[in-house]
Amino acid sequence: MLERDRGVLKRALKAYRKRLKITLLDAESSVAGGPMSAGRKSSIFAIVPPDRYPREVWDELVRQKRLVDGGRGMYELAPGV
Repeated sequence: MLERDRGVLKRALKAYRKRLKITLLDAESSVAGGPMSAGRKSSIFAIVPPDRYPREVWDELVRQKRLVDGGRGMYELAPGV
């Protein structure tokens, strides 16, 4: 694999993690009910990846077992990643 391609995959995975983190924080903050409650954990585990990277990038990350294809254009982090 070319060094440039490796860099694209690394940036794409970083963007995916950032979007997942923001999505989880948003879901957990709105699930809570009130400002003084303890809140609840979100049940979100798969998201649609950032669209600035083509599908081939996400498919390659699945092939490398860094992401899991959740179907319908959604991906989740592979266990241990």
